[in-house]
Amino acid sequence: MINRKNTRKVIVGNVEIGGNKEVVIQSMTTTKTHDVEETLKQIKVLHKEGCQIVRVAVLGIDDANALNELVKLSPIPIVADIHFNYKFALLAADAGCAKIRINPGNIGNRENTVAVVEKCKEKKIPIRIGINSGSLPKNMVLKYGWTPKAMIESLRTHIEILEELGFYDIIYSLKATDPLMAIEAYEMASEIWNYPSHLGITEAGSLLNGTIKSSFGLGYLLYRGIGSTIRISLSEDPVEEIKVAKRLLNSMGLYENMVEVIACPTCGRLEFELNKVVKEVETYVEELRFPLKIAILGCVVNGPGESAQADIGIAGGNKGGIIFKKGVIFKSVKQEELLPELKLLIMEYYNEWLNKKNNEL
Repeated sequence: MINRKNTRKVIVGNVEIGGNKEVVIQSMTTTKTHDVEETLKQIKVLHKEGCQIVRVAVLGIDDANALNELVKLSPIPIVADIHFNYKFALLAADAGCAKIRINPGNIGNRENTVAVVEKCKEKKIPIRIGINSGSLPKNMVLKYGWTPKAMIESLRTHIEILEELGFYDIIYSLKATDPLMAIEAYEMASEIWNYPSHLGITEAGSLLNGTIKSSFGLGYLLYRGIGSTIRISLSEDPVEEIKVAKRLLNSMGLYENMVEVIACPTCGRLEFELNKVVKEVETYVEELRFPLKIAILGCVVNGPGESAQADIGIAGGNKGGIIFKKGVIFKSVKQEELLPELKLLIMEYYNEWLNKKNNEL
């Protein structure tokens, strides 16, 4: 059981983050924000996969002008990502964005930050102070080097500005390309402030490398109870970020609304096409949003024991196989019947879950 830090609560659109609320999954669009049709299309795909808050880049005036329509049509809260030109943050707030992300490394002087804070205070919009190891203010780097301390002091400077202005709807992030640097920075910040944090490892890389780096860095922090929202940064279709995030959280007991498929690593005892079955089952359950753990085992030797922690499972053989419920043999079937029988059982559990959920309404 993970004991999460009880931080200050902040409202982002219709999503409450911080406190003891669930860890919220975020992503960022890769489209040109001024292309409203394509951006909205991507947001809807992300939402369908499980994204709860989405960030969009605001690089120019065309992007800023598109925010009004995007905010109206988006199924999830939109965060405006602001760099260099603070005036775009003002336009984003007027457009109704649910959160403004500013980067202390390039937002400019104190007056720029004050202008953004005053606007967000007026509109009751939270601000994320997004520290990035690759764009730290020069004075911080000169004093502390490229270190977690430099990240913390940069964050401190801007938090103090916001607090001086009576603004406390703050979220912070301390992203670094090095997971160890990010871990140290987030741990330091967690000891100093009680604001919710957005976790991420920046420039993590491709699907494989990015998943490994993010799982290590974010997994460790989440285990320590740190983090209210997360993004798995990948150089891929952003939908992959949501898939990885859900599985990371699920593996830690922090995300229940998904079907988890576990399978044995295979060995010389394997007597049926386990990999093929696993892929087919994963495809079959991809759009089912309910808690279920399915075990697919390659033989009957360890089947009962290895499937005991799953809700349902199968173990195959060269002539037939067995189906389990909570590690107990439920049925023996021919090999060609294993997959159809498992699919029927999955839908049986899904319908039971739906009926229970409907009765609770």
